[in-house]
Amino acid sequence: MREGHQGTGPGAITPDGCAVELYARFPPGDEPDVIAAAVPAGAHILELGSGAGRVTHALLERGFRVTAVDESAEMLERVRGAERTICTPIEDLDLGERFDVVLLGSFLVHTADPALRHALLDACARHVAPDGCVLIQREGADYHENVPRERVDPRGFTVRIASVEPVGDGVNSVRAEYTFPDATWTQTFRSRPLTKEQFEAALGEAGLRVDAELTDDGIWVRAVPVG
Repeated sequence: MREGHQGTGPGAITPDGCAVELYARFPPGDEPDVIAAAVPAGAHILELGSGAGRVTHALLERGFRVTAVDESAEMLERVRGAERTICTPIEDLDLGERFDVVLLGSFLVHTADPALRHALLDACARHVAPDGCVLIQREGADYHENVPRERVDPRGFTVRIASVEPVGDGVNSVRAEYTFPDATWTQTFRSRPLTKEQFEAALGEAGLRVDAELTDDGIWVRAVPVG
């Protein structure tokens, strides 16, 4: 388990505190529509941090080809239909090939460790085609505010951000709770809020630049290689 990360609830828990059974249940949300509107039809997508295939499967249904990467073998066992599944930490990935689209979702860019963030973005940069793009999911501007808060999903479960506590050096410890009629999971993880300037500077260090904000709230961003 990574420092500052933990999870509780039925089933396997990944090193960052994610519960495999929980993420296998989650609906895809609007992410596949955002992605599909931002990239060419039929593009080959390298999905970094695919988890149990929540977004993967929806992208496959839309006609995309997907190579799914995750550090959890238990997560990847749930992925169906991908061209490949690759079990490795994202920062270690070096396939020696490039993709139309590289996808870095799940707020991974907000990792507490700046060196790890740099390594994640480097992995994006070395796998994106010169004329391709990198899609990155950021936290909303108020993600660490107005806590506790919760969202009741019409499909019958509740997502709650129970607490956000500073742990030093600009990093917060976030505790999330997920309540279903038959089970409850929790995840505690560390997150570093990034201003727009800090985010764009981190992209620049990896040889990327923002090409477009894909959602009104700025949560989804498309980046392209510099030069």
